[in-house]
Amino acid sequence: TGAEPTTSEFTVIMHGPKLKTIEGIVMAADSARSFSPLEKFGQNFLEKLIGIEVPHKLLERVTFVDTPGIIENRKQQERGYPFNDVCQWFIDRADLIFVVFDPTKLDVGLELEMLFRQLKGRESQIRIILNKADSLATQELMRVYGALFWSLAPLINVTEPPRVYVSSFWPHEYHPDTHKDLFLKEEISLLEDLNQVIENRMENKIAFIRQHAIRVRIHALLVDRYLQTYKDKMTFFSDGELVFRDIVEDPDKFFIFKSILAKTNVSKFDLPNREAYKDFFGINPITSFKLLSQQCSYMGGCFLDKIEKAITRELPDLLGSIGLGKKP
Repeated sequence: TGAEPTTSEFTVIMHGPKLKTIEGIVMAADSARSFSPLEKFGQNFLEKLIGIEVPHKLLERVTFVDTPGIIENRKQQERGYPFNDVCQWFIDRADLIFVVFDPTKLDVGLELEMLFRQLKGRESQIRIILNKADSLATQELMRVYGALFWSLAPLINVTEPPRVYVSSFWPHEYHPDTHKDLFLKEEISLLEDLNQVIENRMENKIAFIRQHAIRVRIHALLVDRYLQTYKDKMTFFSDGELVFRDIVEDPDKFFIFKSILAKTNVSKFDLPNREAYKDFFGINPITSFKLLSQQCSYMGGCFLDKIEKAITRELPDLLGSIGLGKKP
């Protein structure tokens, strides 16, 4: 609420019988709260994690996480913990992501660019909030609204931009001589949007699992193709490291990605970045993988067939059963 960033913690707002603050170390130690995986980010981070229990009906259905503000002139290591990795952990579990802007601070720098890169593929879950709108005159507000879209356009590369809510989201009266009716409607729209997401949570979760399964399938096919190419190129006298480096440096020479598009129902827009596989195989040696054809058993079937069945039949059927009002 101030001119400077006023929170440096990840604050989790959740339901509880009475107003109560819980330390991050306690939250991570309590397996019932599902925050224990956060221990992997270290004690420095846990000191920056805080939970607040509030006896509010809305919180029976949803939990809010308030992340620290973006500080563009600050290096990530100065925070003392991996900020982007922690954000990614929460992003992966979020149903809705609000990106809140102050009209006096619309600068887009490296930290915000990195955050939007992490949000790629989740554009449908993003909502933009232009807060403190009643602190501006009408003409100035229009100018700021336009500047916000101008700044965000290169970061959100989708045909339909995210919804932008313009209001002053606090319990006090709006400033006089401002668009009170508009601000109130925007506030109501935001709550309706939030409620809709809560109502559709099951459908959204299944759709996301299916989307993730498609990515897993593509990744499995690509690794399999890299491995098959490596085995084909290896001879008794070959240097395995040199052979594989040649494949990773120029996968197009060996038709790695094109062969996936040609043989399977994979969209070229779903293919991951070629450069990402240099890093991937730097951590995971190609020799540690088995071909997909070798990962089949008489009783268990094939891994890839199971994923295919989930994508094409099981998950769509599950979505359909919810649409018909059946309990899945």
